[in-house]
Amino acid sequence: MPSQPSKILETFPNPAPQRDYRIRMEIPEFTCLCPKTGQPDFAVLTLDYLPDQLCVELKSLKLYIWSFRDEGHFHEDVTNRILADLVQAVKPRFMRLTARFHVRGGIFTHVVAEQRKKGWRPAPAVALDDFPVQSSTR
Repeated sequence: MPSQPSKILETFPNPAPQRDYRIRMEIPEFTCLCPKTGQPDFAVLTLDYLPDQLCVELKSLKLYIWSFRDEGHFHEDVTNRILADLVQAVKPRFMRLTARFHVRGGIFTHVVAEQRKKGWRPAPAVALDDFPVQSSTR
C-alpha cells in the first residue's frame, strides 16, 4: 500500500544526548496552497536543530510535510505551524526552520522561525580558521 500524508511526527532516542550537535535537513519539495487564490506555493525548507533527548524520524517527517500539499496557508503561518509541531514532538535544545518560498508576483518570501529550550545556552563557537596552517617545505 502506498504511503499517505500524515500529521504524526515520530521520534527516536538521540544517540548522543551528552553533546550539542546540529542536524540539518533540506526539504526541497514543500508545497501548500495560497489561501487567497488556491494556487500552489513551492518552497525549500531547511530544518536545523540541536536535539536534546529525541530526534525526528525521517519518513514521518516526509509524510508530515506532504500533508500540507492540499491545505491553504500563508507563508508565515505554515512556517510557524511546522516549527511548533516539530518542537512539540522533539523538544530540542534549539530549532530553526527556514522557509524559502519561490517567487510569486515578483516577490520571494523567506520566513525564519526559531525556538530555544528555556535555559539552554550554546557552547562558544570554535573558529578553526584562526589556527595557522603549517606549510610544508620541500
